[in-house]
Amino acid sequence: MTSGGIRRAEGAPYDLLVIGGGINGTGIARDAAGRGLSVLLCERGDLAEFTSSSSTKLIHGGLRYLEYYEFRLVREALAERERLLRLAPHIIWPLRFVLPYDDGLRPAWMLRIGLFLYDHLARLRTLPRSEMVRLRASPMGAPLQGRLSKGFVYSDCWVEDSRLVVLNAMDARSRGAEIRTRTGVESARRIDGSWTATLRDVGTGQSETVRAKAVINAAGPWVSETLGTTLGINSRAAVRLIKGSHIVVPRLYEGDQAYILQQPDKRIIFAIPYEHDFTLIGTTDVPYENEPGPATISAEETRYLCDCINRSFARSIDPKDVVWSYSGVRPLYDDAAADASAVTRDYVLDLEDGGGRAPALSVFGGKITTYRRLAEHAMEKIAPHFPGLKKAWTGTAVLPGGAMPAANFETFLEQFRREAPFLPSETARRLARAYGTEARTIVKGARSLADLGDAFDGGLTAVEVDYLVRAEWVRTAEDILWRRSKLGLRTSPKSAARLAAYIARKAEAA
Repeated sequence: MTSGGIRRAEGAPYDLLVIGGGINGTGIARDAAGRGLSVLLCERGDLAEFTSSSSTKLIHGGLRYLEYYEFRLVREALAERERLLRLAPHIIWPLRFVLPYDDGLRPAWMLRIGLFLYDHLARLRTLPRSEMVRLRASPMGAPLQGRLSKGFVYSDCWVEDSRLVVLNAMDARSRGAEIRTRTGVESARRIDGSWTATLRDVGTGQSETVRAKAVINAAGPWVSETLGTTLGINSRAAVRLIKGSHIVVPRLYEGDQAYILQQPDKRIIFAIPYEHDFTLIGTTDVPYENEPGPATISAEETRYLCDCINRSFARSIDPKDVVWSYSGVRPLYDDAAADASAVTRDYVLDLEDGGGRAPALSVFGGKITTYRRLAEHAMEKIAPHFPGLKKAWTGTAVLPGGAMPAANFETFLEQFRREAPFLPSETARRLARAYGTEARTIVKGARSLADLGDAFDGGLTAVEVDYLVRAEWVRTAEDILWRRSKLGLRTSPKSAARLAAYIARKAEAA
């Protein structure tokens, strides 16, 4: 019996083998486990190690997708924006976006129509509608160049993307799924009516053979490689790899608003408040011709993003101002669009069951915003192979840490601060944001900072590290500093080395 109570006889096949521990893989594993299927998810790295931790960190409808007539995608994404805001209020929160009108680019009437559609495609009304703003008379216009005299303001949401992945994995595990990180699927073939797969532990090199009734290929940038090489399936579905890069600079402006800036090449660039002291700027859209894997920003991309800011902001930036950058490779479905920015962000689910054989479902494309609906659609695709599959359920089920009265984060934060008055204000907010109600588990029993054990930079303590190792599949300092959090921005090399040594000692003692 697994931790969630799903019974699977010794040696019996799993119902699902999910390949890939990004947002789509963990979302599907969660949905399937909650419907009563036995699930094994394998990720050869850390959860969200690649694409899913490299987004612009927005839960949004995608205003610019209206230009490509992707109304279904925008409508679905806007509905999910409202839903996810209720289901994970600790890691998702509203943002107001300022869209300056820039003479010579998209005309004002086009912006008005786009925002009108954006407002009315949203079925719910949790967030305020768009409105016009006189930038020279508004604090929102203060950071911008004087030539930008008017614009529009609209709403979307921020998300801690890698934490969203981890929370889905945690909930999947609580419902019976097995989540194995640092475990690759080397090969899988149909044998006697099911899939037989060879797994390999990346750390130890040990291999294991498992069976599954169905395979979900959610390998992200490796989806085509997994489909052809790992699963041995020939398919006409193709992936188009697009690299998106972001830079982080010291905070450019005061206020909680974000900016969406038009560019002469018709792209748009976001400038978003980030980790209190910084501004996040992105993203680029560059065709990626290399093998899938870790990606890095180019000097040209850095210069491009700086130039985008310098076209609109009063304060200019230079590549030397960049304190951190990250890049991700997005596995978009190849719709033959000539422009990388125009390639559809919608998802395509490719089912291969060879006329009743053990199914393999491959996931192409998708947005972090629509991962939950993607998972529901994946379940619909494979449902004929699992008679009696339970109904969809994730639309109203909060994610771990999100069970707050009225989904009100600030009310919970006030209560948490009263429960742990010894915590510095900023540390209390960070813990509440990252873990929601689970923050209580981390500090349970503590009456002073000394009770939290060894201290690292950024307010990180031993009890938090222990929690992450125990509950969130952490194996390395990087897992904590750049995925479970962004404390790497505030951590010295010395503290990072101490953290790595601490984790290593915990692993040896385990």
